[in-house]
Amino acid sequence: MSVRETFLRTTEEILDADPDVAVVLADISAAQLAGAAHRHPDRVINVGIREQLLVSTGAGLALAGLRPIVHTFASFLVERAFEQVKLDFSHQEVGGVLVSYGASYDMPTAGRTHQSPGDVALMDSLPGWTVHVPGHAAEARRLLLESVPGDGRVYLRLSAQVNASPHLGVGFTRLRSGSAGVVVAVGPVLDRVLRACADLDVTVLYASTIRPFDSAGLRSAVLAASGSVVLVEPYLAGTSAFWVSEALADLPHRLRSLGVRRDAEVRTYGGIADHDLAHGLDAGSLRLSIRDFLGE
Repeated sequence: MSVRETFLRTTEEILDADPDVAVVLADISAAQLAGAAHRHPDRVINVGIREQLLVSTGAGLALAGLRPIVHTFASFLVERAFEQVKLDFSHQEVGGVLVSYGASYDMPTAGRTHQSPGDVALMDSLPGWTVHVPGHAAEARRLLLESVPGDGRVYLRLSAQVNASPHLGVGFTRLRSGSAGVVVAVGPVLDRVLRACADLDVTVLYASTIRPFDSAGLRSAVLAASGSVVLVEPYLAGTSAFWVSEALADLPHRLRSLGVRRDAEVRTYGGIADHDLAHGLDAGSLRLSIRDFLGE
């Protein structure tokens, strides 16, 4: 089952089990949740193609005592409705679970309107948000189930790109140990990072939750290896660079940030693999970048 299908199936289970949860949609996924909408017409709300209203409605439900799950594509949920995220959720200090799909370029044939490499950087400008970037359907299910209880503000970023196996640890999970440097892989880039580092003497850390940032986990890995850190994220390159620098502020270190390129907009359609290559996020390009940085 895909990450998106898993999210929708799990959301139905949550709606059936918890009368305090509501789901707000903007046409996206409305057909897949039609059964849930029939069973819970007062708690599955489709506002149509009105993304600012989507977010404001979710915040209003939170103010009324419900726990909202607010869902659409990342470019519409975060970029188009960012003012509502900032004011209606953050400024009013209400909680909810914002769930996006589409990631940076999962729908390349839809063009730039459906691409959102800057979503996590935008969310990072607001204090108090938890940001999950699962790399497997099992991770997405667990993170959604953990996000619904309570009143925190959560951004769950879903992607069509996945790793072969889930890793359900908290914070950074150390998957390999080495001495030449530390490579941090976030969410669905993990398998490519592991292929890129197959014969390199490096530590590989993995996270499906990137905010809050596991400073202690990174420090521990750097102290056991070296101060050379490669950060690989499936969105705008360098999004977590500030947090790496904060975590290692008192330690000599150097950082190479890899991700969706900042220097130019990739104006192409093609497929996901074509965009991976254009941004240097395929396994071969990652290997070259990591080896060059580490001097191997």
